[in-house]
Formats: sequence, structure tokens, C-alpha cells
Amino acid sequence: MLTRRNFIEQAIITPIQAVAAAKVFSFFPINYKPKVIIIGAGLSGLAAGYLLSQKGIDLTVLEARSRLGGRVYSQTIDENENLAVELGAEWIGASHQRVISLCQELGLELHNNQFNTHLLYQGKYFRQNEWDFSDACNNKLDNLLQAYSNLSEANKMKLDKIDLWRYLVDNGIKDKDLDFIELIKSTDFGESIRFASAFLALDEYVESQETYHMDYKIKGGNSKLAKTLAEKIGRDKILLNRQVVAIEQTGRSVIITCANGDKLAADKVICTLPTTVMKDIRWNPVLPADKLEAIDALQYSRINKYATLYNRRFWQDESFDLITDGPAHYFYHATKNQVSTKGALVSYTIGDKADIFARQSNAGRNALVESALKPIFGDTEQYALKQINHYWGNDEFARGSYAFYGKNQWFNVRPILQRKFKHVHFAGEHIADWQGYMEGAIETGEAAVAAILG
Repeated sequence: MLTRRNFIEQAIITPIQAVAAAKVFSFFPINYKPKVIIIGAGLSGLAAGYLLSQKGIDLTVLEARSRLGGRVYSQTIDENENLAVELGAEWIGASHQRVISLCQELGLELHNNQFNTHLLYQGKYFRQNEWDFSDACNNKLDNLLQAYSNLSEANKMKLDKIDLWRYLVDNGIKDKDLDFIELIKSTDFGESIRFASAFLALDEYVESQETYHMDYKIKGGNSKLAKTLAEKIGRDKILLNRQVVAIEQTGRSVIITCANGDKLAADKVICTLPTTVMKDIRWNPVLPADKLEAIDALQYSRINKYATLYNRRFWQDESFDLITDGPAHYFYHATKNQVSTKGALVSYTIGDKADIFARQSNAGRNALVESALKPIFGDTEQYALKQINHYWGNDEFARGSYAFYGKNQWFNVRPILQRKFKHVHFAGEHIADWQGYMEGAIETGEAAVAAILG
């Protein structure tokens, strides 16, 4: 059966194979080890650097930002009580074996980060277990998933050309049920289900039936993983504020030029940059035409995170989250398992809603949050202490949150983006099995190392 997972397994080396391959140097001349430059100190680049450093490979990591982690971005919202929120990557799934084993190896503790989903819909509030899809919808979804599992590979490729919204409507799902799916699943994609491939959506449903992707978070903030990996690599090997502006490949060497004028030479390069900024680099020779087209074709989801610190946890449920049909869209308790009387809720908005939130002043965002919570909790503004906002669409070095494969792209665009170009290998969540997860970033970083060492 063709799924995203086994499609990628046919195309790239798995993380387990990557680790095994990294232990073998028989393909190189005696005593030869390549000099490697990694572009990007997000989790993909740091995972690659960690694996290379374990094998004694000479490496340098170049990072355009003044911090580590890329789109893993923990922020302390209360210094006195050390309360942290995630403005970037949030969840580790129970099925994310590589990141879990890496955390165990590095001595990082995972905390439960599951939630009890409440709903505010058409002005009515429903607690956990007080709402669900209709029986008819649940039966239709079960039938669709069973039918999907029996589809031929050719028909799955055809399904990739249809958006999820249209596919559901064509199969008789409508009204409130369709609204619920839009509100819930759009938070997974970072865009409306009107833009999401029906193949990718159903494939995710099938592969996540036995496991989930929103289970854990690293104690003290997910950025601890990036910082710990950097310490293992050696901070002297990681150069911050080094935006790469040119990559020149001549013969068997690669010359990297940074915006500050630094020039570095390497035998191999691992580029982990999002495609949104990849074309800003001057490539000599230029990237192949099909890769340039694939870079232009891939979109990134629009996500805004607006965290509000309150002097009390008026929601009275450590595992509280809330789906709404208003502009604030989705709330979750961002300081779960962090001991304090204070607490933070994050308003997580996607697509057009994220654009709306990003354009508001703090006062405007506060008003949207207050209006969403008021029907349930009354006047919450009286408890508010501080707000932090981050819109990934405005982030200079990302220009989006995570990759979003639209209709008719998974089988056509991703393989081209994954393909190496001369001595430059590519990694990052955009070519991973699942987009938007730390697991995928780590897996692709390790796969790039395996390709270099193999």
C-alpha cells in the first residue's frame, strides 16, 4: 500500500539506516573524512551536526539568526517563575521514535502535553465529551478510511489532485460535521482543508489511528533540545549571524559566502533552509530548472501564536484546549505541567485568521481573545499580565511556519526538493514524512549525513 511513509522510504534513507551508514567509512580513502558545512542551526542541521561530530567529521554550522533552534522557539513568558511557552514547534508524538530516543540519550525529560478538547460553536459552549461528529458522519469517515486503504497506487495519486473539502462534500459530509472537520484539521495543516490534498489528509488519518502526534513536550521548553545538541557538537563549531548569500561549487569543493563577507570551504554541504529563503542564495552553478520550479511551487502554512500570561488559571483544567469558530480559532494551555498559580493560554490561528491576528495591535489581539473567551469565562482581561506574539509569515528567515503540500504536489514536488545538487544535500521538515514536526526535521538531517558518508 502506497502511503507517505513508504513513498519516502523508497526515496531516502531512514534514520536507522542513517545511523548505521554513519558508522561506515569504507567508501572513503584511508584516513579521509570530508569537511562538511551545514546551513541552518534548526533541529535538522543540529541533528546532522551531532551525528557527524560523533564520527569525528570536521564540520561547521552556519546560522543566519542570532539564536539556535530555527522554528523551535521557546520563550520565557514569566522570568520570576520560569514559565515557558512555545512560539514554534510544540508537540512530540508518541510515534516519534527518533526524537524520543534522542531526548532519552541527551537526558531531556518529556512531559505529557495532551489536551481535553472543548468547543465553542455558534455561541454555544461544549465541554469535553459533550460534542462529536454525527453518527452518520463517523460511519462515512470510517468507510472512507477503509476504502482508502484498498485504493491502488494510481488512484491514490489521483486522490492527491483533489482537495479534502471537495472530497468530503462529494462523499456526503456536510453542515456541522463539515464545519467541525474544517476547524479541527485546519490546525494540523496550518491552512484551510479547501487547500489540503485529500490524499495527504486521509493518509494522515490512516497512519495516526493507532498513534497520535500531540503527546509530549520537553520539560523546560523544546529549545532545550537544540541547545543540548549544540553543546554536544561544540559551540565553537556553530557560527551565528552568518546568513549564507552564495554557494559556489567548483570541482570537488564548495565555497560558501556569508553576508558579513566570511568565506568557508567544504567538501560537502547540507542545506536545511526552508524553500522560502533558498532562492535568496546565489547558486553557481544555478539550481536545475525543475528544482527552482519546485521551490516556487511549495507553500508554507500561515500560523500566528499569541500567548497571554494570566495571574490565575481560570480555565481550571491543566489539559484545557478549546476549538472556536471565531477569529481566535484555537486555544490551549501553554504552561501545562509548569508549577505556578499563573498560567498562559495561546491563541493559535491559521491561514487568513493568522494574517488578521498578525496585522492587529496588541490591543486588537487582546480584544479578539477576550471576545472568544468571554462567553465561557466572563471578563478574562482582568487577569491578563503579559502578551507575546509571533507570526511566522513575518519571520525573516522562515517566511512561514512549516511546509504545506497542496493538491497534486506530494508525488511531484517533494522528490525534486529532496534530490541533492552536486555536493549539496538537502534536509528539513519540508522533505520529511510529516511536515511541521521535530521528528521529520531530525530524520532528514540524519538521512543527509547517511547520504554523505555512504
